[in-house]
Amino acid sequence: MRAMLLVNPKATTTNARTRDVLIRALGAAVELAVEETRYRGHAAALAATARAKGYDVVAVLGGDGTINETVNGLLNPVNGGPVPPGSEGRPALVVIPGGSANVFARALGLPNDPVESTGAVLEALRDGRRRTVGLGQALWEGQSRYFTFCSGMGYDAEVVRAVEGLRGTGRKATPTRYVNTALRHYLATDKRHPAMTLTGPGIPTARGLFMAIISNTSPWTYVGSRPVHPTPWASFETGLDLLGLRRMGPMSMMSVIRQILTESDDLPGGRHLVQLHDEAEFTLTASRPVAFQLDGDYLGEYETVTFRSTPNALQVLV
Repeated sequence: MRAMLLVNPKATTTNARTRDVLIRALGAAVELAVEETRYRGHAAALAATARAKGYDVVAVLGGDGTINETVNGLLNPVNGGPVPPGSEGRPALVVIPGGSANVFARALGLPNDPVESTGAVLEALRDGRRRTVGLGQALWEGQSRYFTFCSGMGYDAEVVRAVEGLRGTGRKATPTRYVNTALRHYLATDKRHPAMTLTGPGIPTARGLFMAIISNTSPWTYVGSRPVHPTPWASFETGLDLLGLRRMGPMSMMSVIRQILTESDDLPGGRHLVQLHDEAEFTLTASRPVAFQLDGDYLGEYETVTFRSTPNALQVLV
C-alpha cells in the first residue's frame, strides 16, 4: 500500500520528536512518502498530486485546517479534469490529530492524543477498516470549498476571525482564548440589526438571523474536553443541519449555551431559534457582508453563500 503523509510542522500539539516516532511507525506498515506543508494551500496541492499519482492513502498529521485543505485537494479537479463521483477513484484518508481542537478526528472516534491515534490508525490499516463519510460544500462568488464538520456565518465566524488575528501575533488558539474572545466580542457585537435570510428548496424562508451554524456532524466543536452540540442530530451519514439565532440578548444566548453544552439527543429549544436537519441544500443571503468561516478557517465577509450536502464523498481509515 502506497501512502503519502502530509505533516504540518507548525501543528499545535506535536513536536519534532513525536513526529519522527509517528513517521517511523507508519513507515513500518506502508510504503510511505512524507511531505511537509510550507504555506497556506500547500496541503491541498500535495493531496491532489497524491491522487493524480495513484496513491492508495493520504495521511494527515495536523489540525482541522490542514485536514480541510487535504480533503479539498482530494476532491477538487486537477487542471480542470473531472472528479469521479462518490468516494471511488481517490485515495482513502488517514487522520492523526495535531491541532488545538481536532474536531474532525474526534468526531470520527479517534483519540485526541496523536500517539494513541496513530495506534488506532495502524489497527485500521491492518484490518482494512474503512468508513465512508459525507461532506458539506459551500459555494460563494464563483468559489467552492468542501468542509468536514462545520461552517458558519455571523457571530461565530467573527470570533474565528478575531482568534486568527491573535494567532497572527504568535498566540496559541487555546479553548480558553476562544471563550474569552467570544465573550469580549459578544459585548461589542450588534444585537439589534440581524442581516441574514435563510432560503432553500422546500424550506420556509427564515428572516432576521444574527448567526447560522451549519453542521455536517456533531459535535460542532469542543471547549477543551467538553463537546458542543448545537445540532445533535447531525452526522456524516445524513445531509446538512443548521441552527440559526434570531436573538442575541443575554438571556437568549445563555439559554442556547446551556443547551448546546449539555450532552443530549434533544434539539435546543426556543422560539428565537431556526433549525434544519438532513437538508440537501440551502442558502444564506445577507443585507450586508457577513463574516464566514469553514472548518474553523475564516474566509472573509460575503453576502450570499449556498451550502450543499455531498453524500458518500470520502473513505476514511478509522
